[in-house]
Amino acid sequence: MDIRECFEKEPAILMEGALGERLKREYGLTLDPYVDLGAMVYQPASKKALKELWEEYIDIARKYALPFMATTPTRRSNKTRVYQGRYDEAIIKDNVENLRSVGKASGIKMYAGGLMGCAGDAYTGKGCLSEAESEVFHRWEAELFKRAQADFIYAALIPALPEAAGIAKAVSYTGLPYIISFTIDKSGTLIDGTPLAEAIEYIDENAEKPPLCYMTNCIHPRHVMEALEKDISQKEIVKRRFRGVQGNTSLLSYEELDNAKELKTADPESFAEDMLKLKDVMDIKIFGGCCGTDSRHMEEIAKRLKGEV
Repeated sequence: MDIRECFEKEPAILMEGALGERLKREYGLTLDPYVDLGAMVYQPASKKALKELWEEYIDIARKYALPFMATTPTRRSNKTRVYQGRYDEAIIKDNVENLRSVGKASGIKMYAGGLMGCAGDAYTGKGCLSEAESEVFHRWEAELFKRAQADFIYAALIPALPEAAGIAKAVSYTGLPYIISFTIDKSGTLIDGTPLAEAIEYIDENAEKPPLCYMTNCIHPRHVMEALEKDISQKEIVKRRFRGVQGNTSLLSYEELDNAKELKTADPESFAEDMLKLKDVMDIKIFGGCCGTDSRHMEEIAKRLKGEV
């Protein structure tokens, strides 16, 4: 079944945990100054490290009989950065093929997604694009993911409605299923101040093909809970369309995390408990990890999803 059918039929889907922080801290790898993790597919050591991390998360999905979603490490591989770094459009295909090869060998129900990011700063919204600019800018990458046969597109850490809306229009042309994951504040808004409910409603009404669902990532689940419990989030459209979280393990603000010299983390048990509590206020279906998570955190989530705790 494709990811649309899986999303409709399965009660829960496991998503990968952290990649970038683990590659830097556990493997000592250096990120490319232009495309960040996107260039790791070209070096044997980093390609091997990516495979090892994905296989850790795949083993958890297999153990607990959960469908699994993973994405290419291409959040910074937009057209501008790719050509500034003297790469070319093949970087998208190469990353999709690398992830798909891991998926084919996994023996589980796994979906390989193409990861896109905003043009500006994901945590402040500075430098984000207008809706029209965004549609043009992101269509290059969206089309390449289509040609590479990604199972879906995942637009992550999107802090501003105009850029998110433009991404939705750009991806709609491809026909691929896609998810938009916002950078949100515990006040119940995107970083640009747009209430979550208003952002979802606007995109659903204006995209030719609306997203499969909406998510948030790189935020602690307790902050997500605060955001969802706000009056401005108590809307039917949020309850129906907001369906996933890639949580980080720290309660620090985005600014504090961005300037932290040491990785901020939490014990796997309490983190997993906080993640699963989100089902009490919203029908969350996709559970993944961001900064601070590793296979221990994802296994604790998987245990709880299967009722083994």
